[in-house]
Amino acid sequence: MAFKMSDSAVETIGRFRERVINGPVGRTLLWLGLPLMIVQLVNISYNIADTYWLSRYSDVAYAAPRQIWPYFMFVNAIAQGISAANMAIISQCIGSRDYESARKVVSYFVSSMLLVNTVATVLFFTLRPLVFTHIVATPPELYDYVMVYSGVISIDLLIAALAACYGTIFQAIGDTRTPSRIGVISSVTNIVLDPIFIFGIEYRGVKIPAMGVLGAAIATVISRLVGLMILLGLLSRRYGFLRPQFALSASREWIKTTLKAGIPVTLMMMSNSLAFMFQHRLVNAFGAYVAAAFAIGFVLMDLADAALWGFTFAVSTMIGQAIGAELEKRARDVAAKSMLYIGLSTGIGSIIVLLLRDWFIGVFTSIPAIAREAGLFVLVFAPTLAFFAIFFVGMSIGRGSGHTLYPTAIGVLRLWGFRIALGYYLAFEKNLGTLGLWTAMALSNLFSGIAIIPWALRGGWTKPIIRKHI
Repeated sequence: MAFKMSDSAVETIGRFRERVINGPVGRTLLWLGLPLMIVQLVNISYNIADTYWLSRYSDVAYAAPRQIWPYFMFVNAIAQGISAANMAIISQCIGSRDYESARKVVSYFVSSMLLVNTVATVLFFTLRPLVFTHIVATPPELYDYVMVYSGVISIDLLIAALAACYGTIFQAIGDTRTPSRIGVISSVTNIVLDPIFIFGIEYRGVKIPAMGVLGAAIATVISRLVGLMILLGLLSRRYGFLRPQFALSASREWIKTTLKAGIPVTLMMMSNSLAFMFQHRLVNAFGAYVAAAFAIGFVLMDLADAALWGFTFAVSTMIGQAIGAELEKRARDVAAKSMLYIGLSTGIGSIIVLLLRDWFIGVFTSIPAIAREAGLFVLVFAPTLAFFAIFFVGMSIGRGSGHTLYPTAIGVLRLWGFRIALGYYLAFEKNLGTLGLWTAMALSNLFSGIAIIPWALRGGWTKPIIRKHI
């Protein structure tokens, strides 16, 4: 049966497309990125709340989620590669007005994510004792917390992958507000549930026992599931022609294009995640207090680069649709101005964080050793965040265009060459201790930001990766 879109769907997507590919770069970046930035700020608020409540539960339990994150990302790497490739494919289909191909791609995309992350969930749960004992070398004071948290959060691997999948579909269209609103609902739900499940509550005969770290993990899974259910409903209602059908096979062209664009991202995510595991191993070598300081420091860094995570997703949408519409000059203009705007805003955020670091750290710990180490980390690392922002814009250019190889190579060298090899050398061979670790991390930001600029401005990434039909 011939494919047919409703008139309202054509009008809505056409309106989004027109604004994405023809609107002023700065204004369009704000229009697309501001909702995503707000979601990121709400997500950070959740992370802050999670860290705060767990810090009231234990002196070091709040470090458990940060210990788990690299392993979570490693197992999720294939899904990340598929998502990055299909962000490029769908946005370029929309840019070229090939809506029939977009519809097919969405079904292939969702089906592959469901299959891949079902397997990933089983692997994550099964292998976690080996990972946290032998690779991450989690300190004994944290190990039980980490095992409890990771056991529940394994369920989130499947839920988070599907939520990211549907969010990618909305973003590729140019509708960033819908997934942003749902993200806010999900994060606020998490913030509300956290203290209830961590400390317990009894109301009118209904009792929820105190569950500590287990409760924090349960709150995360429930809130993510709420967001996913709403996203599913809204995609069907607003863009019914894109509602996915489960597919056990896919076109050869889609498989080829997804592999070509997705494999570099998957390899980079696996490499990055493994590097972060070894980075945690280096940090953990200095004990639970340093691991706790590291967790606090990264909450602060998340605040400083809040603009980064929202606006870089907008960059991918703008780049992908411009390339699909064969507007090379537009794509390069988006790349140059995005690096400037996002780099400057992240730099301003890092200055604010530097000025407020002592007060903020004091909210989470009263232990002087932890506070001093967290302060040192922020002092060394924060001034280089603007360069990390520029690198991340380069990654988004790669994801929007589908040309991911060069940013991937820079990302691998950033972590393995600087954070791991140089970090180990400075910390242990040169006996600089944690100062050596933090210095190597800061230098990795400088290197990656500077190295990505020539490619982003003049590289050959403006060639479309799709044919007329998938």
